[in-house]
Amino acid sequence: MTVRAGRRARRGARALRPRFLVGALLVAVLVAGCGGEQRAGLVSIGAGLRGPDGWKARVYATGLKHASAFAFDGKGRLWVTTSGVADHRSDGLYLVARAGARPVKVAHLDGPLGLTWYRNRLYVASIGRVTAFGELYGTRFVSRRTILRGPVAGASNNAIVATANGRLLMSVSTTCDHCVPTSRWAAAIVSFRPDGSDLRMYASRIRAAYGLALVPGGVLATMNQRDDLGARTPGDWLALVKQGQDWRFPSCYGQAGSACAGVPKPVAVLAKHAAAGGLALADGSAFVAEWQMGSVLRVALTRTGGTYAGTAATFLLGMRSPLPVVGDPSGAILVGDWTTGVVYAVDQAA
Repeated sequence: MTVRAGRRARRGARALRPRFLVGALLVAVLVAGCGGEQRAGLVSIGAGLRGPDGWKARVYATGLKHASAFAFDGKGRLWVTTSGVADHRSDGLYLVARAGARPVKVAHLDGPLGLTWYRNRLYVASIGRVTAFGELYGTRFVSRRTILRGPVAGASNNAIVATANGRLLMSVSTTCDHCVPTSRWAAAIVSFRPDGSDLRMYASRIRAAYGLALVPGGVLATMNQRDDLGARTPGDWLALVKQGQDWRFPSCYGQAGSACAGVPKPVAVLAKHAAAGGLALADGSAFVAEWQMGSVLRVALTRTGGTYAGTAATFLLGMRSPLPVVGDPSGAILVGDWTTGVVYAVDQAA
């Protein structure tokens, strides 16, 4: 098998896996050399990473192989989910009490990819369900309850965030690379109450939104494009998604013509087949993990009325496959390397 054919085969297999993003690990090695034109100006900033001059990096935690999502609680402690591709025996929910502390496994879940705190409850989006953990004492939760089953068999539940109106938003992947899903809840961002009731469509026909971050006027989302497009793909996207929008997957992927007439434009275009992952907001920018490229981008955001525009530049290099990203209470950006299990903290030098 040629490298090109192997790449196509692996991409096709990845698209059919429920955990589409982490299933692309083998492809990452083949494309790690792409995008070199974006790497000029980066310098060594510590901990084996390269980034902008004036920034510094340190190791925040280790031992979190397959880290998939981050969330800080009200005490400034980091919560982490880990998710494998097909073997979920080591998946789970972990607590890192402080920088440098040993991660403590708190619970087992299969394929958790989304994590958020809301009103003293920790919500975890995983394969086929959303789980609410409550009444934390030390490292143990008194209650654990499945609040939502599905909503789609065979689709991954990705990022989950709490909105100002007391609802939860969650990105749900498609069930295949470029077919029309049989469930209306697939390839969508959905909304529901904290008890799991009143499931509603927030925005439809979005192939594979992974990271979510609330902003005035909507939610920013990282979107992964169809893999069958090959070189014809415009690249993965960072996009502003508003309630009620229809992004018309699979027919529209940003091309010209009637298929995309009226479909919103992305805020920023990322690398082709980047496997855009986690997303965090800080200092007027969006920080986006490109899982396949081994890089984190910084997208400088500008807002005009209800629209956003962004200019993307490579921010970090030196990881194998960055996936979760979050801002910590001190202002640092935390990034988890899915392959190595190392969590890095990056902030501006004093």
